[in-house]
Amino acid sequence: MRSKSTELMLEIRRFANEFSFENRRSPSKQEIADRFGMSKSSAYRYLVAMSELGFISYDGKTIESSESEKASPDIIRVPIIGQIHCGEPSYAEENFEEYVPLPASLFGYGEFFILRTIGDSMTDAGIDEGDLVIIRKQATANYGDIVVALVGGETTLKRYCLNDRINRCYLHPENTHYKDIYPKSLYIQGVAIKVLKDL
Repeated sequence: MRSKSTELMLEIRRFANEFSFENRRSPSKQEIADRFGMSKSSAYRYLVAMSELGFISYDGKTIESSESEKASPDIIRVPIIGQIHCGEPSYAEENFEEYVPLPASLFGYGEFFILRTIGDSMTDAGIDEGDLVIIRKQATANYGDIVVALVGGETTLKRYCLNDRINRCYLHPENTHYKDIYPKSLYIQGVAIKVLKDL
């Protein structure tokens, strides 16, 4: 190969990585040939040579590199299902808006949903009005978790706490302008795991 082939190999690897991240598959020999203005057979020869030199791993179809092996292609689709109040409990609006693709490497697997926040009772926890809160659907929580709780037929987003002195669960707002809520009955619908917000 020509003396500048190493530079081209690096360009091909960079292209293959970017293509894989965007399309969740390796580029074909033809797509590489089209991108670099070469024949399909030349693209194949480059890929074989790159594999032999350790630039990539190539089995005739799939191109892997140290960068692409570290990237998880798994995506979970999570629905935005409406709004939740961060204030006094109120009825949640369970109106499906759209699905948001999220990387499984950051969020894990399971059943999730997203709620858009209204109100300011959780601002000291970094949850502001208009934020998107990612909720893992589950019926139990640990003390200290921020939960979506159903209280008397109404939903709210609060920290789940235990008053040791009276041995009673309560919901704690993360804003000193709001009082703790001691409900007669409380049903946990999910636990907040991440917040998506504008900067």
